[in-house]
Formats: sequence, C-alpha cells, structure tokens
Amino acid sequence: MSTLFLTSYVIYHANTGSRPFPGAGPVRYVYFSILISHVLLAITIVPLALVTARRGLRAQYDRHVKIARWTLPLWLYVSVTGVVVYWMLYRLYPAP
Repeated sequence: MSTLFLTSYVIYHANTGSRPFPGAGPVRYVYFSILISHVLLAITIVPLALVTARRGLRAQYDRHVKIARWTLPLWLYVSVTGVVVYWMLYRLYPAP
C-alpha cells in the first residue's frame, strides 16, 4: 500500500505541482515542524521497511524483531503526519 501511495503521490504532484502553505503565525511553525519531521522520517523508513521485511521473509526473527521495534512506530508516525500535513494544507486552508 505504501508503494501504491508513493506512486500515486508522485504522479499527482508531477501533474499538478505543489501548493505553498497559506497559514501565518504560530500555525506555520507547527506545519513546517510536522512537515520536516515527516519528510525526513519518510526517507528513513524506506530502507528500514525493506530490511525489516527481508529479515522477516528470511525467517531471521531475532534480527527482524530488533529492527521492527523501530520500524513500526516510525512508519506509524509517518503515516499519521502525512494525513495531518494533507489536512493542514488542503482542509484547514482550502483553496479560494
């Protein structure tokens, strides 16, 4: 599902471009804090997820569990903050 989402996200933004955040004041700092942490951890989660899946599929369960303890919470954070970023950009400040 993550791969499908990433593919659709890239195709969508390649065709429509990006939108600047229209909020001002403290909410702008909140938005960019969430966005920056989301992007950095989204980049980090790709190799973590691949290594975690590989270890699980190869039945290296002791090594799988060690990395999965980090992978799952980070992946959940990236998933939730992605929705929050979308909500703040497109719903909190809808296009005029």
